[in-house]
Amino acid sequence: MAAVPSTFRLEPGTVAPDFILPDPAGLLHRPATLVAEKHGLLVVFACNHCPYVIHLADALGRFASEIAAKGIATVAIASNDIERYPQDGPDRMPAFAEAHGWEFPYLHDATQEVAHAYAAACTPDFYLFDAKLKLVYAGQFDDSRPGKGDASGSDLACAAANLLDGRETPLPWSPSTGCNIKWRPGHEPDYFG
Repeated sequence: MAAVPSTFRLEPGTVAPDFILPDPAGLLHRPATLVAEKHGLLVVFACNHCPYVIHLADALGRFASEIAAKGIATVAIASNDIERYPQDGPDRMPAFAEAHGWEFPYLHDATQEVAHAYAAACTPDFYLFDAKLKLVYAGQFDDSRPGKGDASGSDLACAAANLLDGRETPLPWSPSTGCNIKWRPGHEPDYFG
């Protein structure tokens, strides 16, 4: 699969688009409740089968635990078309999350409307918001890729440290790279080319 850089991100300071999405157990989650009494929220667009997600999945589990201890919540969202990619469906999401130490909610975006709202383009795609749900970083986890380096989360760790210290993460932000989101036929967004 060819790598697709995500260049269609929200602007810095944009408030996180709202959503109400279920986890595989049916529990509903939304940004305002996820970030309640926290310093920030990391939103990750992911899936089970993408080699780019698999490459960093363990590191993401560890990273999310580290930032959770510092008051930043994490949520992952799967938006792929599960009719064509059933391996990304809600029935397989809990096992994937458990295998990689994901102790954060892993939600299913069946309509793909949340991916549209965030202008997400690939898996994985990362968006870090402050306590008021204003975007402070959108970009790559780090510059490792499948077969090229170990995932460290260095870019995202820098952005999280800046958020916790009340500093901005200066532009330009290096875009996420991964497999394109698997859009349902006829549901491709305007920014998808």
